[in-house]
Amino acid sequence: MTTSHTPAATADRTGVSLDTLRYYEREGLIGPIRRSPGGHREYTEDDLFWIGLIKCLRTAGLGIADLRAFIAVLRSDRSPQDRAAFLRGRRAALEERVVGLHRAIEILDAKIAHYS
Repeated sequence: MTTSHTPAATADRTGVSLDTLRYYEREGLIGPIRRSPGGHREYTEDDLFWIGLIKCLRTAGLGIADLRAFIAVLRSDRSPQDRAAFLRGRRAALEERVVGLHRAIEILDAKIAHYS
């Protein structure tokens, strides 16, 4: 028998709110989520993995549209190279953001030094 988790336990384990869990499900990023005979959501360990992956990708700056596109690639029969190419593109964009953030920090440091 597979382990199932209540929405509250899933939210606690993944660090996302109940609203976010429902949002991810509505957007097709997770699921379909299994339901109990009473109609309550039951999350599996696989669901928790997907939620963790989505959190990681959100932290990396992927928007919902990017996530939908990536999930579609993962759920399709496309090659691992296609999946890697998608992620390489997003990684490159993230690196550009990091460079911009470093420049912004340098400017702030210069202003702090100027006003100190």
